[in-house]
Amino acid sequence: MPGAGFRGQVEYRLPIAPLRYKILTFRRNALRIQGNCVTRLKVFSAVIKRFSDGEVNVEIRDNVRGVDVFIIQPTCPPVNDHLMELLILMDGLKRASAKRVTAVLPYYGYARQDRKVLPRAPITAKLVADLLTAAGVSRLLTMDLHAGQIQGFFNIPVDHLYAAPVMLEYIKANYGNDIVVVSPDAGGVERARAFAKRLSASLAIIDKRRLAPNVAEVMNIIGEVDGKTAILLDDMVDTAGTLAQSADALRRKGAKHIYACATHAVLSGPAIERLDKSEIEELVVTNTIPAGSKAACRKLHVLTVAPLLGEAIKRIHFQDSVSSLFV
Repeated sequence: MPGAGFRGQVEYRLPIAPLRYKILTFRRNALRIQGNCVTRLKVFSAVIKRFSDGEVNVEIRDNVRGVDVFIIQPTCPPVNDHLMELLILMDGLKRASAKRVTAVLPYYGYARQDRKVLPRAPITAKLVADLLTAAGVSRLLTMDLHAGQIQGFFNIPVDHLYAAPVMLEYIKANYGNDIVVVSPDAGGVERARAFAKRLSASLAIIDKRRLAPNVAEVMNIIGEVDGKTAILLDDMVDTAGTLAQSADALRRKGAKHIYACATHAVLSGPAIERLDKSEIEELVVTNTIPAGSKAACRKLHVLTVAPLLGEAIKRIHFQDSVSSLFV
């Protein structure tokens, strides 16, 4: 996955599967190697170049005419670089007469800007949808969107997967039975309720409010957490400020153990430092975003969603139902 400051020419070894469908992904993507094992892929190559002024150019070296192509590219930081690479590559595939191009975005960048929160604010999640469609994408496969209504921004099929099965399996195996699932804000209640139901656990909600300007936020916990194993649940963790504050509030209310689960580990800025200093005993995330050096954090545990995405890709190609993967 090319990052900021990358220059020159690099050859990528890109996996390709039989039966006229090809899967293309970028280097340093944790999903690549594991995905190869899932789908038993062969290899074909492409070249992504950066000119001296930073512009991206793509050379597709293999014949893709009439082929069903899947591009795996999480639009994670540096999000603008990764998004442009994806758009340019899709344009090249379309002009090379690929039969269908499916964008596999394990993490959908700009998803948090899904509505107007100020009078003159953009809706960037919709803009990204328009850009992908204009570049030639035929279908989108993504995971745990920040807002489910983003699916409606597209006029093409969208398959929206959830990391819940992977996380639930880990929770059941490691966190015992006396569990309370905690939503760190009102917006995540539906997600937390679904998790709690699958675990036969209770539900708690953190009500965060600022009583006056320049006054620290007050966190009220709705639900019983005293003596329980609390699991904070969110779709992503960015700077980890909300999770750290929520964990402090849970500890004050008597939670025995405090864990956190989030599908997308953005972990920007002071996130790792906050996690290390927080009351959270373990943060469980997935590899929708490559963890890189952050994986060395003693409190971070990364689960793989490669088998889930690999199965979805196979079902989409062979026109089988994907609905059983949505739970």
